[in-house]
Amino acid sequence: MCQLNPKELANCHKCPRLVIHREAVAKKEIMRRKIYKEQTYWGKPVPGFGDLNAQILLLGLAPGAHGSNRTGRMFTGDASGDFLFPALYKAGLASQANSDNLGDGMQLYKLWITAAARCVPPANKLLRNELLNCQSWLEYDFNHLKELKLVLVLGAIAHDSYLELLKSRGNKIIKNKYKFAHGKVHYFANALPMLDSYHVSFQNTNTGKLTSQMFAELLAQAIALV
Repeated sequence: MCQLNPKELANCHKCPRLVIHREAVAKKEIMRRKIYKEQTYWGKPVPGFGDLNAQILLLGLAPGAHGSNRTGRMFTGDASGDFLFPALYKAGLASQANSDNLGDGMQLYKLWITAAARCVPPANKLLRNELLNCQSWLEYDFNHLKELKLVLVLGAIAHDSYLELLKSRGNKIIKNKYKFAHGKVHYFANALPMLDSYHVSFQNTNTGKLTSQMFAELLAQAIALV
């Protein structure tokens, strides 16, 4: 497994609200789940990870309080990851179906996983300025992944974050022309295409808004596109 984790990211304090929250969740026993009380939480910005020769970039929203903020790896250690990684494994994009911690041997194939924001937000809600502050780290990932052919976004906020990144790069984007819709592919004149998916959150998967079959079909669509 490879991570893009520059020292500047590990020490990022651009968003005071997020810094306070990520560290409080990590350090204050009252905020930590009893099942993890003996574990040391990551409590820092979470880097992207995967295959440096990735053709697909999977873009999520932000770390989970007791998932990525605890383990230090995107979608690792929570319900979202419990849904995501078995699907990636079945699609041939991951070496194993479980993603538990940084030392579990997980490898991704032709896939990179990152997020629009690198710090866990209170109540899972990000402010616009926080997303914009984190845009440079998303840019960092794109600049180091030379083989990318597709951006697979999980949820409307990740969708909008990619559009904002394209605008910052000088692309003339009218966001209303690129409305989020599960399974829809958006093409751009001078940028990687984007494929929309519902987020793999427990809220979506538990209610049936996103099923295993739906996500398997979407991953097959992504692989076909590249």
